[in-house]
Amino acid sequence: MAYVISDECVSCGACAAECPVEAIAEGENHFEINPDVCIECGTCEATCPTGAISAQ
Repeated sequence: MAYVISDECVSCGACAAECPVEAIAEGENHFEINPDVCIECGTCEATCPTGAISAQ
């Protein structure tokens, strides 16, 4: 189950700071999750203050 970051992201960086495998980086418009690195732990989803991260 891959996690994705929607356009609701405000680029606060909270998710990237909490990611244990550093799978999240700042993209062109908002932060993005690298699915090849992500271990699908859900930490980012729980950390996001705007609810912009969800499992797909």
